[in-house]
Amino acid sequence: MSTHDFQNSVSNPSRIDRNEIARIYHSPLIDLIGRASGVHRAHHDPTEVQVCVLLSIKTGGCPEDCSYCSQSARYKTPVENQSLMDLDEVLRAARDAKASGATRFCMGAAWREVRSGPQFDRVLEMIRGVNDEGLEVCCTLGMVTPDQARAMKEAGLYAYNHNLDTSAEHYSDVIRTRTYEDRLKTIDAVREAGISVCCGGILGLGETDDDRIDLLHTLANLPEPPESVPVNALVAVEGTPLAGSPKVSVWSMLRMIATARIIMPEAMIRLSAGRLEMPESEQALCFIAGANSIFAGDKLLTTPNPAYDRDAAMLATLGLNPRPSAVAGKPTSSVHEHAETH
Repeated sequence: MSTHDFQNSVSNPSRIDRNEIARIYHSPLIDLIGRASGVHRAHHDPTEVQVCVLLSIKTGGCPEDCSYCSQSARYKTPVENQSLMDLDEVLRAARDAKASGATRFCMGAAWREVRSGPQFDRVLEMIRGVNDEGLEVCCTLGMVTPDQARAMKEAGLYAYNHNLDTSAEHYSDVIRTRTYEDRLKTIDAVREAGISVCCGGILGLGETDDDRIDLLHTLANLPEPPESVPVNALVAVEGTPLAGSPKVSVWSMLRMIATARIIMPEAMIRLSAGRLEMPESEQALCFIAGANSIFAGDKLLTTPNPAYDRDAAMLATLGLNPRPSAVAGKPTSSVHEHAETH
């Protein structure tokens, strides 16, 4: 089945024409940001930003050949392999994240695909435990089957992340060990299980503006658009094929975020990897353009990320407040409260 056929296997009554997306994407940047800001304010509280934490529960040794990834077994990178973490370790990390103001806790494992068995059973226990903490539980574990997705839903999984990364046309230049259709099938399995979909892309993979527009077109025209859209800037890691790639400009990030906000107005747009190299002024522009989520903590899986205190100071300066958890009865401790204790 082709990517086009797969995308249209279920009718989306609100399909957005690619030419319209291109027109929005290429509009004058000031106008684009202004329009996106208006859409953002119409659909979200502009003073709220969701704070998420991403923990690598199984690190390195992945058989995939993703050109950007420090965890691929095919490349010699600084990352050390780590087996699947124990349940108690993960729950301690979740409680620390909650105390620091996070309302979503995402667990990532460097697997090509989930294999049913003792390790998956342990992940299900992690999902139950983190859910009991009142956090939105998210996982990113590679490809999953419909049965596995249903098992995670029953355990309390709130969201599943599976990025498309780039356009269908450019995908094989970045990853050759699985197909774009494989990605889409996992997203379909997650959606059918009733789990919130987290799906976005990475800028800086050698793609063109047309590739970025194609990615946005695919995301917006899934049978149901993702509830969460991470926008990542490549963090070039030594030893990977994309090491030495140029830094993604803030202007590219702004165009991607603003266009995503306009065409997917109800989604959480997540300012994800690459923030460590972005001054606070650039991050502020991203919030104005429609981003309303960040990943906190000093590491994003295996790549550096701003520390909690730095983010707390930035949010306080901008007058932004952590968004409450969608699964808890009341908000968790705020990032500002965390900052005051240090």
